[in-house]
Amino acid sequence: GNRLSKIYTRTGDDGSTGLGDGQRVPKDSLRVEAYGTIDEANSAIGLTLAASGLPRAVAASLTQVQHDLFDLGGELCIPGLRIIQDAHVARLERELDAFNARLPPLKDFILPGGGQAAAACHLARTSRGEPNGAAARHVLTEELSSA
Repeated sequence: GNRLSKIYTRTGDDGSTGLGDGQRVPKDSLRVEAYGTIDEANSAIGLTLAASGLPRAVAASLTQVQHDLFDLGGELCIPGLRIIQDAHVARLERELDAFNARLPPLKDFILPGGGQAAAACHLARTSRGEPNGAAARHVLTEELSSA
């Protein structure tokens, strides 16, 4: 990838931002909001991974999810780019099924908390992107709830 030497460009002072293909879009566009939401989720997952007591299998799964989220952000930044496939969602569903298989049936909603790792998972699972119908986001939300 490209190495950034500075984190500002001053090219967006007019309220626009550049996409990976060079086109300019308003900073309040749905595309920019979507990759901001993905970046926020990825950061929350990073916080979860920094918490002590996270099971190794969960940490490995969430690390892969972080890579997938970077790829998804890349898709949004470069119109027409397709990296995330149905296989990514299927992998998450298999991992979720494996995590859930060891848990007793859920009878009630769970209040956020229960320790640093669990609280970080609850924060990471909160989904601003859910109303937009992102299947991978929904599966990720369920995975974080079961961790």
